[in-house]
Amino acid sequence: MLAHPIDFIFYILLTIVTYHLFVVMQNKLKLIWLNPMMMSLLVLIPILSLNDISYQRYYQDTQIFTQLLEPAIVALGFVLYQQLHTIKGHLKGIFIILSSGISLIMLINMMMTIWLLERYDIAVSVSLKSVTTPIGLALTEQLGGIAAITAVSIIIAGIVGAIWGLPLLKRFGINDPQAQGLAIGCASHALGTATVSKLSYEHGAYSSLALVVSAVITALISPLIIPFFS
Repeated sequence: MLAHPIDFIFYILLTIVTYHLFVVMQNKLKLIWLNPMMMSLLVLIPILSLNDISYQRYYQDTQIFTQLLEPAIVALGFVLYQQLHTIKGHLKGIFIILSSGISLIMLINMMMTIWLLERYDIAVSVSLKSVTTPIGLALTEQLGGIAAITAVSIIIAGIVGAIWGLPLLKRFGINDPQAQGLAIGCASHALGTATVSKLSYEHGAYSSLALVVSAVITALISPLIIPFFS
């Protein structure tokens, strides 16, 4: 149930205007750190805090953005279809690589968070950071995590991958478009995929594939791995 209609309109317009302003600024200044998502967070969070607006209230009134995210992810399937002829021969290897990587990262996140903070619920939330928001929030509720922390973790993972993912991969000598796409799609989901899709159809196809496959793998293995630490 939505809050007052005026509040609903205000949150929607505030989010859209803030994001669009930084899109325009980034296009003009060409600065990689001027990421619209990250900069919008730096503006919106203080505004919401100063006005004593909780995350739950803001999320409830702006959930239309989450709903629009789902068809946007489906639309990424178009570039995947364009590269389907080359992907077919690598499906087995891709599945093994993504399964191994996701399992390892999930284990590391759980162990490090429990070791440092001794909080199972926070560990659950952080370990689900590399999937799309709807799936991450659904898994968090089922596994005893904190939805707000999961949402923030997912956003941070997406922003970090979108801004520093490719430069970091290139620094380690990973220049193949397929490898770059898989890495970004697995680690930084939709935001990272949207960023690398601008580079080439090949980047977009493999990143989209990693995004989808990683979400499925995470949904399958997280109920097996995460409860073990409880």
